[in-house]
Amino acid sequence: MPSTATTTRPSAAVLGQQEREVLHAVGCGLRDDEVAAALGVSEEDVAGHLARILGKLGLRDRAAAIVHAFDCGLVAPGRGPRTRGADPVPRGTGGRTAGPKVRISVLGPLRAWHDGRPLDLGHLRQQAVLAALALHRGRTVSRQELLDGVWGSEPPVTNVVPVHVYRLRKTLRTGDCPGSVIEHDRYGYRLAVGATEVDLADMEALVGAAGTADRAGDLPEAVRLCSQALDLFRGEPLAGLPGPLAELERVRLTERRITVAQRRSRWRLALGQFTGAIAELVALSAEHPLNEPVAAMLMEALYRGGRQADALAVFDRTRRRLAEDLGVPPSPVLRRTHQLILRGAQAGPDRTGAAR
Repeated sequence: MPSTATTTRPSAAVLGQQEREVLHAVGCGLRDDEVAAALGVSEEDVAGHLARILGKLGLRDRAAAIVHAFDCGLVAPGRGPRTRGADPVPRGTGGRTAGPKVRISVLGPLRAWHDGRPLDLGHLRQQAVLAALALHRGRTVSRQELLDGVWGSEPPVTNVVPVHVYRLRKTLRTGDCPGSVIEHDRYGYRLAVGATEVDLADMEALVGAAGTADRAGDLPEAVRLCSQALDLFRGEPLAGLPGPLAELERVRLTERRITVAQRRSRWRLALGQFTGAIAELVALSAEHPLNEPVAAMLMEALYRGGRQADALAVFDRTRRRLAEDLGVPPSPVLRRTHQLILRGAQAGPDRTGAAR
């Protein structure tokens, strides 16, 4: 499944100096035009650098690049940039950062609030347009991208995108100007920098901070930050929204949540918090019974917590589900965990390093 997780990626050391500066600016949340202005290059150069960055680091998209910038320490959450580059808050945004903002949530059914007041976002297609802008926060989304992402192979017969955007502007406005939240130029539409907060960006920042805490050896802090990130999920991401983009993002964000939950469980196991890790993994396995990495981690947690029979039962249950639902045998990772548990049980009662 696609994911923005950046584990096992090459480090930023493979990048050239200007590529590092572009990645730093992207990690700070700047759009291409703002990166170009900050670095004194053209937008075309920025787009070219970003494409090379994604290729060199094996990243899927801009969101993954932002996560990688945090994970590799190029951008420090809550402490501004660590290296010379673009300002974390772009110049020229006027007073948009002052006063109440629009908060948008995509980690569940799409919702928005202005100054704590819930907003009526209209019918589902209109909501899907806003979701597309929120998911691409920080860059311009072309009209064609919106048509492809929201309507797919059945585009509307009329030019409805500007109509939806106009209505959303009226709903989301934070002042007297109806266009204060959604901006438009010849390339398309984007959420105005400083006028919105999106829970997805908050979640990724927390995950990045948790990775930083892990590298510093502060596992309790890493667990705490991961818990805050997981608390932002409110059910199925973008539940009920139509269109190929929402469908793809539902899968991606669900996988992201699983990855973050696995990280937290791994850190809890390292801290010896077997009861908490087992409870989390049992719930996660019940939600995703065909996810073999989750099943393998649950087996490890149960065994290290002194519950060998339960660990082997998880293997048998998962093996049956895979055969019945997918017609496939267990993967190497599941079989390897099973064999390690069997060998550990035969060797004696010491379980501290089993199934790693």
